[in-house]
This record gives sequence, structure tokens and C-alpha cells, in this order.
Amino acid sequence: MPAPNAISSDKLARLIGTARAPLLLDVRSDADYQADPRMIPGSVRADDQALDQLLARLSAAAHSAPSSVVTICQGGHRRSQGAAAWLRAEGIGCEYLENGIDAWRAVNLPLIRPDKLPPRDVQGRTVWVTRARPKIDRIACPWLIRRFLDPRAVILFVAPTEVLGVAERLDATPFDVEGVFWSHRGELCSFDTMLVEFGLTIPALDHLARIVRGADTARLDLEPEAAGLLAISLGLSRIYANDHEQLDAGMLVYDALYRWARDASDETHNWPTNKPRA
Repeated sequence: MPAPNAISSDKLARLIGTARAPLLLDVRSDADYQADPRMIPGSVRADDQALDQLLARLSAAAHSAPSSVVTICQGGHRRSQGAAAWLRAEGIGCEYLENGIDAWRAVNLPLIRPDKLPPRDVQGRTVWVTRARPKIDRIACPWLIRRFLDPRAVILFVAPTEVLGVAERLDATPFDVEGVFWSHRGELCSFDTMLVEFGLTIPALDHLARIVRGADTARLDLEPEAAGLLAISLGLSRIYANDHEQLDAGMLVYDALYRWARDASDETHNWPTNKPRA
């Protein structure tokens, strides 16, 4: 049974990638981090002796303190437990990762390469920019960024001709436009590129990537669900004139597709459901 205020690696892994995921604070020592800088998806580095400054910055960005936090250190001892206790004393729901990132690695749960992440702004957020009027890749990529890389990422939508200029002006990272790092590569789309570069090897994401690729590159034969995603994406683009409202609606679509790919892709339904068995 987990210790009080602890969360197991398995339970935390089930939350990551969902809208219910807590804020993850990596409070490992610099030495431990440098020995293996890979991080649990969605986590941010934090100084366990300066959490008041971090919370002030996070609260300012989100207009309120985070409602749920998990602290992570190397072995689940004084750094993560002390940080979790301090946050609970401040009225914030907080657990620590039981046995730390060591336990996470031991069962081969996913880790990302943070050196691929763009620089963060003064509020600790990554900033990304792409073309306005998104359809598929430009919704799928922000979903991936916010669910697995940086939950507070800022996504900017601008005219296609202005993406690179805005990226330079605002120190943002361009994606899904020609000639930039985070874009299509051969038959792969921008969503695929992000999975490869960040080392996100999760079977459900691989499945989702094939659906996105099929819908985004007119190869509907790649997965049966690709045609449905294309139809839904085009429908959303007609419903919403505001790109950020469309992104909000699209986040729910990809949340559902991810959970289906992870937990329900083998389930089928028939009618009538109450037909007596032969």
C-alpha cells in the first residue's frame, strides 16, 4: 500500500496525457538531473527550497494556484516529500512520486528529452506559433504539447506569411510550416516529428499518430479512424471562427481519441444490446 500522500508510478502514468493530470515538479538535485536529464512527460524543473517563488509565478500565469501537484525526486525521499509537505501547508493538494524517478525508470515508463523543448518565457511557459485556421496537425500538435510537454504552453495562430516574423519577434517556436524544424518530414507529419524528437514512445500515441497522419496527408487507408478525424476536424473549422475556441474544442476530441487508443480500441458495440444469447 502506498505511503500517505504518495502516488505510485502506475497511477501517475494513467493521469499523464489526460486533462486531469496534476502539475509535476521535478525537484531532483542538479547532480541527479545531470546524470540523466530525461524527465517525466509534462514535468518542470523546480528548486525545492524556492517553491514560494515558483508558485507565485505559476499563480500569476494561471490566475490561481495549481489545484493538484506531484513532486518528483530521485528516490522519493527528502526532496520530494519535503516539497510536497510544504505545498500542502500552503493549502495545495500535493503528493510525491513513490520511490521517485528511479521507480518510474525501473518499469520503463515514458521519459522525454527536455533539451528539445524551446526556451521558456518569464512565466516559465514555452511559446509556439503556427498558421491560422488550423485543421488537423495544428490542433494535434498543441494537444500533444499541452498534454505531454508543457501544460501551460502558449499557442499563437497568425497569417501564414507572418509565422516566421512573429516567431522571431516574440521568441516563439514555429511549427507545421515549411522549412522549420517542427514540421513534416517526408511522409511523416508534424505530430510524428514531435513524437520522434522528444522520444515519446507510447503505444497509444503511436496509434493516434497514424490516425493524424492519415487524416492530415490524405492517406485515409492508414487507419479506419482517419476519415472520421478528417470529418470532425473540418467540421470544427466551420463551427469556430476563433482559432483558440477551435483549439479548446479540439483538445476534447484528442483527449477522447487518446483514451480510446489507450483503453478502448478493442471494444465493440452492437444493437440491440439486450438481445438474448442463443
